Amino acid sequence: MVMEEAQRDRQVAPRAVWRRIFEELEEQDLDSIRLSSYRTACKLRFVQKRCNLHLLDIYNVIEAVRDAGLNAVELNAGISVTRLENLVTSLFNQLSKRLPTTHPINPRESTVLLVEFILAAVDCEPESRLTVLSVKAMLATLCGGKLVDKLRYVFSQVSDSKGVLVLSKFDSFLREALKLPTALHEEPSFGYTHTVARSCFPQQKKVMLNMFLDIVAEPPECLVWLPVMHRMASVEHVYHPVACSFCRSNGMTGFRYRCLRCRGYQLCQNCFWRGKASGSHSNQHRMKEHSSWESPAKRFSRALSRSLGCASSREPPHPIYSQEPERTLNLSNIV
Repeated sequence: MVMEEAQRDRQVAPRAVWRRIFEELEEQDLDSIRLSSYRTACKLRFVQKRCNLHLLDIYNVIEAVRDAGLNAVELNAGISVTRLENLVTSLFNQLSKRLPTTHPINPRESTVLLVEFILAAVDCEPESRLTVLSVKAMLATLCGGKLVDKLRYVFSQVSDSKGVLVLSKFDSFLREALKLPTALHEEPSFGYTHTVARSCFPQQKKVMLNMFLDIVAEPPECLVWLPVMHRMASVEHVYHPVACSFCRSNGMTGFRYRCLRCRGYQLCQNCFWRGKASGSHSNQHRMKEHSSWESPAKRFSRALSRSLGCASSREPPHPIYSQEPERTLNLSNIV
């Protein structure tokens, strides 16, 4: 009955708004970006901001899922579009209440956009259906916040009671998450295959939380766009007071790329992503990506400190967590 209702709802779901978003995506000329990981990350970042999901973190998603009563439902259980709409509506209504009046959002518009995108992503795979896992995987992937927090949540959904990864569950998660780039016409680069989950954990018998974080944050080829999207968000407003060697723009915002062969040759992210080159510089030259700006004096000081042994040791990529599975809090008596 639930599945019939879901199929019926999906057939009548309006798609006019989402078609408009695709037109806006085309205006961004993102398909001209050469590197598939950056192209996909740019597209998903555009959708994320257009739906206002960048203003939400995984804890907001967890709360909305719990309030919708989906936290205790089997991951492969089908749900109706109406129930999805109610969950997303609650998500954005709560966000609207938290935001300052100087930065309002339109909760209804955000709800329509996000619901339509999720449905479009689910429909990318023939005979697919909207499930609890579809909702959890896509919201967890698209929301803002820290990547490590999102990955910890994903692990909680794909591990057993002993805190060990269940490969079949992770495979199901990947199948849903990879529908997002597929919906944006990136299936040739990041489409789902039946071997993709196993390729992430070669010859590992037991994958616990910390190993999972190490491997997925590395990341495997199928998810390389995910940390790129997070890095992209973190440098969106970073300013570099140097001119691009190709477009000659006075200053760069976002990533900066420095050629390791051509002295003083630097490109803004738009030029590098699209393969621009001038003079003796070539697209084949190795480039270093910079996410912050350091003056020459500060670089010299840091290099001197390192040579004198004063530099701090490199921190691990994420905190080390207990291998014991986390216990959920009993909130039944909380008003």
